[in-house]
Amino acid sequence: MSDPATNAGASPHGIDYIAVEKSREFTELKRSQRSFVFPLAIAFLVWYFAYVLLSSFAVEFMSQRVWGDITVGLIFGLGQFVTTFAITMAYVWYANRNLDPKAEAIRTDLEKQEASA
Repeated sequence: MSDPATNAGASPHGIDYIAVEKSREFTELKRSQRSFVFPLAIAFLVWYFAYVLLSSFAVEFMSQRVWGDITVGLIFGLGQFVTTFAITMAYVWYANRNLDPKAEAIRTDLEKQEASA
């Protein structure tokens, strides 16, 4: 009978997923993803909270008319939506060019391991 502790990350197909997670390729994939996501998430949160704080504490500034009934606050509010879509498009572009090829290589390797098991 085998020791469960020695096979903790192994699947019934014999792939040690713990070892895969610790591999250089997988670590690089996670680092690449995080190096893109974290800075953008922080920037967006700063932008979002700046909008909320300005709306609450800089009412005169946010209510300044820019053109007709369009105010600074309305432009900033709509800017939140624009920013969200821009970040999404940037992430898709980045993932398609940088993350997906790395993930595909890892998956292909795992499929080869599974086929030979």
